Amino acid sequence: MQIGMNKIAYQLLCLILIGGSLRAAPTVPVAPVVAEAPLRDVLVYADGDRVLGRLVERTQFLIVFRSDRFGEIRVPADQVVVLQPDRLAAVAPEVRLAQSDDERFSPARLTAQLRSFFGPWHGKFAFSSEVVTDTQQSSNLAAEIQFKRVWRVDEVHFKGHYDFNQATNLTTTDMLRLEALWRHDFTKGRFALYRPSAEWNRASFKVTLPNDYLLLQQEVGVGLNLFTTELRKVRVGASENLFDVWNTSTAAAPHSSRTLESAFLETEFGLPWRMNFNQRSVYYYSLSSATDGWENHIELSKKFTETLSTSIRQEMRRNNPDGTLQDYKRLKLLFALDF
Repeated sequence: MQIGMNKIAYQLLCLILIGGSLRAAPTVPVAPVVAEAPLRDVLVYADGDRVLGRLVERTQFLIVFRSDRFGEIRVPADQVVVLQPDRLAAVAPEVRLAQSDDERFSPARLTAQLRSFFGPWHGKFAFSSEVVTDTQQSSNLAAEIQFKRVWRVDEVHFKGHYDFNQATNLTTTDMLRLEALWRHDFTKGRFALYRPSAEWNRASFKVTLPNDYLLLQQEVGVGLNLFTTELRKVRVGASENLFDVWNTSTAAAPHSSRTLESAFLETEFGLPWRMNFNQRSVYYYSLSSATDGWENHIELSKKFTETLSTSIRQEMRRNNPDGTLQDYKRLKLLFALDF
């Protein structure tokens, strides 16, 4: 009987020691197995909003995107940017590491950053430069910045442009021009516009005499939209113009002011291969003096990516009815950063 009691006590002691050792042993957490989520494409809007999903189709003018939450989305190609991270993930790790730094300067990321910064405003920075040395040395420089925003019935533009030409240390062009536009659409294709502009020319000549000037022009007009499709826009209209000119090269008659009537034609065409054609022609006529003149701007642009583009532009002004402004004809090749 004594031996049986000792055996039971011994077994209880072993159980107590084993239980204590089990409580003292540290537990090793086991990481749960989580399936890696597949990489998704990102649709980035001009205001910075982002939608996850998968790119279905991309054309010159339209992007079809199947989002995770909103189903299939169709967006104009010039209003969004699609980032596809799976392209980077599909390459080898050593190649992906080398591309991570360069990805910051990719056209798609640059476009997304610019559009995120400027929000709903679109525009471009454009420049053109040339230095020629032959029998004489000449240099040309053109720089431009544009901003545009479109609402349902309103459209606002801002534009700044600078031209400089010099040959054999003689400045032939030194002109800064600022423009703005507000257009409001009414029913049945009718619209109204207000277009103020300022032009400062510090290298103008009239009959070989200096004729530097500062021009302030205000145009108020009405018109009709003949075409308003996604690829074609044609507008015609008539305006009343107020010209105020300050001559900065002579003390005689430093300021003049007069009004002129005008008719205008504007066209915007979307072409294949991501090309666009824009044109604006204005015909001026003075009812009081029976004098006329005209201006014409034509531009053919080509987009290489969502961010980089180039354009050929011709600008012409002949017989301006104001009588003091310098006539010109310019043909430029511009390179631009779009946003």
